[in-house]
Amino acid sequence: MTAVATKAPTPKNKKYQQNPKHAVRDIPARIFIWIGLLAGAAFAGLPVLWMLSSSFKSNREIFEFPPRLLTESFSFDAYLAILSDPSRLRFFINSYVVAICVTILTLVVAIHAAYAFSRFTFRMKHPLKLLIISVQAVPPITVLIPYFGIIVALKMYDTYPGLIFTYMLFTLPYAIIMMTSYMNSLPRELDEAVRVDGGSSMTALWRVLVPVSVPGIVSVGVYTFMIAWNEYLFALTLTSSESMRTVPIGLQLLMGQHSFQWNEIMAMSILGSIPVLALFLFFQRYFMSGLTSGAVKN
Repeated sequence: MTAVATKAPTPKNKKYQQNPKHAVRDIPARIFIWIGLLAGAAFAGLPVLWMLSSSFKSNREIFEFPPRLLTESFSFDAYLAILSDPSRLRFFINSYVVAICVTILTLVVAIHAAYAFSRFTFRMKHPLKLLIISVQAVPPITVLIPYFGIIVALKMYDTYPGLIFTYMLFTLPYAIIMMTSYMNSLPRELDEAVRVDGGSSMTALWRVLVPVSVPGIVSVGVYTFMIAWNEYLFALTLTSSESMRTVPIGLQLLMGQHSFQWNEIMAMSILGSIPVLALFLFFQRYFMSGLTSGAVKN
């Protein structure tokens, strides 16, 4: 027997054939793409690096010319000044209390509302949806003065409930819209299987739908926490005592009439950015999948 030599099949499709001319033409496009990406990264990252660097400098070093990103006299004095002052630590405690309470309450209300909009048919369903979307479209500053009067009349001025319920008015519309979209992407057979076994609607919600909706819940929770943590306008208007101020207001209070403690402002900005950054990095996988889920109808 004689062995017959066979040639390996060559792909006839043009997309498998490399054209040197096309490769050469792609080089300028790739260069421009990399230049754009580097410019965008520098535009977004350099201010953060400068803020971090300035938090370890003295005020005199911050205004040196030419400016230096790295300092010779590396110091934690600004951080110690923030963390050793009980009144400034109170800003962080207030922000944590308000943001956590707003996040939990918003998620509980949004999950039930989204379940109702997604799984049930009732009167005024579509007008209610339209009302929720319209509330989301209203600029908060337009309701500041009348809302201030309502809070004072209800004796919730300068209190935690006043801030919590105020923030919920602005976080609930987005949370309900996002959770409704996410639950619409879940098959109704999950609910029907629970009812066949004799379970109630609340059993189907909390035993089946909520566990599989973790990506959507996490994305809504992170967004809600960010809104409550960074809010400035209503925190300034609805509080008067320093014991109720939040971190954004505390940053403003560091700006004196005749001088600015820039290193302490930068240090407090870094400390104020850590919770949101940690949440996003820790839940990044769920956050991205939660934002994209429900965008395409199955």
